[in-house]
Amino acid sequence: MKILTTIVVLALLSAGTNAEIYRWTDENGKVHFSDQKPWQTESEKVEVKVNTYESVSYDTSLFDTGKKVVMYSTSWCGYCKQAKRYFERKGIAYTEYDIEKNARAKRQYDKMRAKGVPVILVGKQRMNGFSEAGFERIYR
Repeated sequence: MKILTTIVVLALLSAGTNAEIYRWTDENGKVHFSDQKPWQTESEKVEVKVNTYESVSYDTSLFDTGKKVVMYSTSWCGYCKQAKRYFERKGIAYTEYDIEKNARAKRQYDKMRAKGVPVILVGKQRMNGFSEAGFERIYR
């Protein structure tokens, strides 16, 4: 699954932001992805949404953290680092769980059906991705 995700992300990065991705299965059952619709077989268009600074989404959390800020992250995530710098600059106390180093945190992350990092929880609010304005919206 990681390889498939990597292929899709690389295809998106190399094809530009308005590119379309198509998925189809060949006669041997092998799944293929391409930025061009195959003419010889039926395919489906793949919708890809990546949580970024520009593409933050919000949900209601399965967990209620009270007023406490909880962030599920990874060590390599640039948006996670940006969120941590923001919290430190604003003096906001937070608890961070690295989902690659903490098995319990990974189980909680999976239970939330999260797809990317960071996932930030405040009370019953959940923020997927990070932006300062977006965080202030859920932190009030």
